[in-house]
Amino acid sequence: MAKGTGQGSGRRSATDLKVRVKTAKGRKIGSTLWLQRQLNDPYVARARAEGYRSRAAFKLQELDERYHLLRKGQRIVDLGAAPGGWSQIAAPIVGSTEANPLIVGIDYLEMDPISGVILLQKDFNDEDAPAALIAALGGHKADLVLSDMAAPTTGHRATDHLRIMALVELAADFAIRVLAPGGTFVAKVFQGGTEHELLALLKRHFATTLHAKPKASRADSAETYLLARGFKGMRSRAGPGAVAAPIRVHSPVTPTRLLIGSITP
Repeated sequence: MAKGTGQGSGRRSATDLKVRVKTAKGRKIGSTLWLQRQLNDPYVARARAEGYRSRAAFKLQELDERYHLLRKGQRIVDLGAAPGGWSQIAAPIVGSTEANPLIVGIDYLEMDPISGVILLQKDFNDEDAPAALIAALGGHKADLVLSDMAAPTTGHRATDHLRIMALVELAADFAIRVLAPGGTFVAKVFQGGTEHELLALLKRHFATTLHAKPKASRADSAETYLLARGFKGMRSRAGPGAVAAPIRVHSPVTPTRLLIGSITP
């Protein structure tokens, strides 16, 4: 038997137990570091153990515990739904079933079925995406619009922030069009100092707005979540069932066919 050396021999610290990944031939250092982080992430391990498709499930779970977002009978739209962790959390709480589906998710990525959830494989950037979501809701208003959408990252923090803000603007525009009075909008953002116009828009349409960073969000990430609650309703002269004209916030960038999805778990 090998002898331990130094103080505390026979014991290994959490640091010692971390999995280290060698950089394989042809694998970029960034990919190696991402894989190493995944293997050592307690939320990734917990998601596997509890049957969730991604660590993101715990972000919504914590936000719900803090702010009571999910309630029985709610109708929910899940934007950037893949791989499905948020819908997995929401479905049993709101009582969404195969016979009475209350949740509609959309993503350009293919997803395995989730009981009680209508899943659309479609890019939310497509012009007909909002109409497809409204049709899937059966003409009903939504009580909660969730957006965990993300654009492929460039590694340049300011650029990545601008790109995700363009997506959040699209999501906010959709939420204002489909939410029932009193409804809630939750969206992932990267804080970067340019979201003031979006916040001004949301403050006009919602009673309260706030930022929250769940513990499941990595500490070194600029990711946070924007919550807008108490939707004030939107007047439209077009009559019942009509889709209101889009409300646009000035965007600092013009996205060109951004592929939208939860590309980071």
